[in-house]
Amino acid sequence: MNQEHKLGAVTWAKRGSFILAATGSSVGLGNIWKFPYIAGQNGGGAFVLMYIGMVLLVGIPILLAELVLGRRGRASPINTMRALSRETHSSRFWTIIGWMGALCGLMILSFYSVAAGWVLAYFDHALRGDFRGLDGSGSLTLFANLLANRDLLLLLHTVFILMTVVVLALGVKKGLESAIRWMMPSLFALVIVLLVAATIEGEFAQSLRYMFSFKLSDITWESALIAMGHSFFTLSVGMGAIIAYGAYTPRDMSVGRTVLAVAFLDTCVALGVGVAIFAFVFATPGISPSQGPGLMFVTLPVAFGGLPAGDVIASIFFGMVILAAWTSTISLLEPSIAYLTETFKMHRAASSALLGFVAWLLGVGAALSFNDWAHVEILWGKTFFDTMDFVASNILLPLGGLLIALFVGWRMSAQQLNQEVDLAGSRIMRIWRLLLRYLSPLAILIIFVYSILPVLQAVFGE
Repeated sequence: MNQEHKLGAVTWAKRGSFILAATGSSVGLGNIWKFPYIAGQNGGGAFVLMYIGMVLLVGIPILLAELVLGRRGRASPINTMRALSRETHSSRFWTIIGWMGALCGLMILSFYSVAAGWVLAYFDHALRGDFRGLDGSGSLTLFANLLANRDLLLLLHTVFILMTVVVLALGVKKGLESAIRWMMPSLFALVIVLLVAATIEGEFAQSLRYMFSFKLSDITWESALIAMGHSFFTLSVGMGAIIAYGAYTPRDMSVGRTVLAVAFLDTCVALGVGVAIFAFVFATPGISPSQGPGLMFVTLPVAFGGLPAGDVIASIFFGMVILAAWTSTISLLEPSIAYLTETFKMHRAASSALLGFVAWLLGVGAALSFNDWAHVEILWGKTFFDTMDFVASNILLPLGGLLIALFVGWRMSAQQLNQEVDLAGSRIMRIWRLLLRYLSPLAILIIFVYSILPVLQAVFGE
């Protein structure tokens, strides 16, 4: 690790470390659990086409903007925005970007670790061969029993929080970089193994047709909005993780190529897992690709249970999901840990433990939402779990992304951007700034309004 004198930041040893870390932050349950089922619900290939388009027009521009902020500020997201607000002679209001990112990371980790705990349980089921001969009714019962088991959910939630805290407590070099260097290659390897298994045991050709062929009539405004929202969230923009990771980037790193590499790898994982999952789904009679949110925890166990090598494939699949969730959770706390260690000179182990405890405590409420607190409504008729998810995903993330786009697009000068981005004076640079100033903010506002409209209608009536 090299030492950066400005604000005392350290740097990744290699460009590849940042790419793996940023990709790890992006690749998670959103790619493996959410992407396949929303693709299945929204036209298959038509949704995939719209998703890729939205990644290019909305996701990548804001991802690049967030990386630029981290490189320029060389500090935690909160202190980065404080420094850049002074440098651009802007209001201190803009520091809210860092605070929102830190709060968002804590909130997401609190319920994300609960869902990640479900994956640990299903990995254990796969190893034990519990999916053999499982039918739809048995699979529903298996998942319902898991959610009703309060003590087991709390234990699994605690285990995942501890897994996250241990990596972060070791620091950037021994913890983040070392963990990412073995976890992400392992994740990519498991995706490839899963695809090979899908070609042997599943309906691979039918899955390819479903994922990559479409009719124009399948493209709707509603599915376009869903694709726009998912492209934004899947790249982890708006939560401060990329700002924090960007602070560790070496000065000689090509920012443009690096961002494209992250977006490419993230999209490839989503598409690869989607193809594999649908290959298994199509190989199982009576199962539809449009099963919805239960696709991973209810539908896939039935599909795996009916395959000759189902135990092995299920173990590979849920092992892959654990790695994806783990690489995401360690990025959620890094912005807050960086702030505490930088501002209050706390040891990383102490700050990791403190923030991990806060996330764990919030997660207790999320875990109880499926049993003891199932009938407790927090906001707008939502459980504690659903409230945390809604506030973080539908309010804090899009607003954070919107503010990032506006700050980089309007408050930072062309000279400042040229010093951080290897696109000075090019047509791509001009297109990027136009996207940040106009198209990306408009797209995020549409996502935001579309997301909160059902709640507003419920509160104030139709």
